[in-house]
Amino acid sequence: MLKTILSVIFVLICLALTVIVLLQEGKSQGLGAIGGMAETYWGKNKGRSMEGTLEKFTTFAAVAFMVLAIVLNLV
Repeated sequence: MLKTILSVIFVLICLALTVIVLLQEGKSQGLGAIGGMAETYWGKNKGRSMEGTLEKFTTFAAVAFMVLAIVLNLV
């Protein structure tokens, strides 16, 4: 019973992680990075933006994914 519940949670975390990663913007700045355009308002305040929030959720989901993968392997 516990393994089934953990497996369902694992699948939900996998789907959430996939969606969160696909929602993020690419890291390439293009030609704007050459001229110093990378230091914009959103670059300085990234933690408060939607991109910063997505990165935090990605970190949380990745850690949960790894922990559940190890736990499911042991159970």
